Amino acid sequence: MADREPGDDELVRLRERVDALESRPPPVRHRMRSVCAAVLIVLGCLLAPLALVATWTADLADDTDRYVATVAPLARDPAVQDAAADRITGALMQYLDLADLLKDAAPADRPLLEKALGALGGSLDDAVSGFVRDKAREVVASETFARFWTDANRRLHTTVDKALTGSGGGAVRIEGDAVTVDLAPVIEEVKSRLVDAGLKPAAKIPDVHTDFTVLRTEKVADLRSYFRLLQLAGVWLPVVAALLLAAGVLLAVRRRRALVATALGFAVTALALGVALTVFRAFYLDALPAGVSQPAAGAIYDTLTRFLRTAVRAVIALGVVVALATWLSGPGRRARAVRQIWHAGIGAARAQTDRLGLRTGPVGPFVHRHRVWLGRLLVAGAVVAFVLWPHPTGWVVLGLALALLFALAVVDFVGEEERAG
Repeated sequence: MADREPGDDELVRLRERVDALESRPPPVRHRMRSVCAAVLIVLGCLLAPLALVATWTADLADDTDRYVATVAPLARDPAVQDAAADRITGALMQYLDLADLLKDAAPADRPLLEKALGALGGSLDDAVSGFVRDKAREVVASETFARFWTDANRRLHTTVDKALTGSGGGAVRIEGDAVTVDLAPVIEEVKSRLVDAGLKPAAKIPDVHTDFTVLRTEKVADLRSYFRLLQLAGVWLPVVAALLLAAGVLLAVRRRRALVATALGFAVTALALGVALTVFRAFYLDALPAGVSQPAAGAIYDTLTRFLRTAVRAVIALGVVVALATWLSGPGRRARAVRQIWHAGIGAARAQTDRLGLRTGPVGPFVHRHRVWLGRLLVAGAVVAFVLWPHPTGWVVLGLALALLFALAVVDFVGEEERAG
């Protein structure tokens, strides 16, 4: 047998390895698994906006303090105050006329006064109306109106819940196609101030009940049904959405990529909800009758939905932060480059402290040995803080992310390998 060249054995081994690889069955493609994971993630992302709305609805319905904190600023909103003053003025002017104002004049002087006032035409009515409106504006801008507004909502517990479910009563109720507030207590205060200011006929005005519209819709019955469904779904719908998203990520073949897609999809659907709230606001205001103040209705809408908008911004921030963190921790070339820059910067800072004679002692090697577990504990702590935060905002999410980043930087800075000798 001829002698083999030095490289013949290596060539034979390479050929045998190639043959073994080619003889293997093709890898099984987890197409069905990927499809199921994608379906679960899409369903979870689609349920996310509805879960936000359901949680917001249940929060308003079940937490009196939360609801009062939501609607209390309306009493000091200029547009709401102007609309309430207009309603009060219109109701009181129905009971004030020139004949009442002339009753206190001497009988001999009445014909001359009536003739003189008649020559003024509508200007006297305008003057009286302006006077009444000034007094009404004083009342609605005072603490009297603020206390009335807050006490009425607290006494009825959650106004929206009682109105939309048709229960309760009192100052806030559904009348026809509108949720209204009876301004009778405020009108009594205005009457008292008119009398004190010298308008004696105001004392003879009977009890006046006029409604201030908080919410108007042409389909109150449908709105009640939707409200009940959202109220019931407020607890379990967010859980279902979270389980669907988690199951989709765990089922996916490439979980890191699935988690990035899930976080971004969650943020996009939340952004779509925010856009929908803005679009619906425009349609809602355009559909209001001519007699309803659009600035006041807009202020009420914005106030009632402001916590929902805050939640939308928090979810968008959370989705972006999770997606970015997942991508940066991945094996991608750009992600590795970012991590190398990060570690190089921290290494340069540590080298500078070493030159200054600052040492971590035995703490450094300990932290270095357990840096992975310390990092996981810090991430878990940030997650727990977010979950336990009563009503997180976008700034809360950003603050927690920056705090976590700083804590990880400290761990990386302190943790150094044990030096020989």
